[in-house]
Amino acid sequence: MAAGLCGTWDMVSNVNFDGYMVALGVSSTLRKAAVKLKQKKVIEEKGGVCCIKTLSALRNYTCSFTVGHQFDEVTKGLDNQRLKSLVRWEGEKLVCEQIGQKQNRGWAHWIEDGKLQLELFCEGQVCRQVFRKKESEKDGSCKSDS
Repeated sequence: MAAGLCGTWDMVSNVNFDGYMVALGVSSTLRKAAVKLKQKKVIEEKGGVCCIKTLSALRNYTCSFTVGHQFDEVTKGLDNQRLKSLVRWEGEKLVCEQIGQKQNRGWAHWIEDGKLQLELFCEGQVCRQVFRKKESEKDGSCKSDS
């Protein structure tokens, strides 16, 4: 894991989250609540296993994976789909392909101008979220056993 990705990140912007959730088939009631949330990301690595936690007042979601290995993922709390997911590095971006009922679904994380960038994409809709690292964690080090 790129050391700069690790840490706790607070959301500063969220563009087209509603459009992304429409593409996923998320109900309008859940979408209305979700677009108002300020999410937090916690990214860790231990023993070669990466863990990305998305935390909010409404729901929390945790995704654990090993880069380069396909895994089963259930998007509980979002659209509740069972997916085959694969995370890999594409240059400086950590990219996930999620294979399931929806086409061209996945996400990408990377650092740009000291901020965590996240693109969520599904069936032509792209949501762009930006996060700022908590001040107390600016060193960017991963907690790693490997």
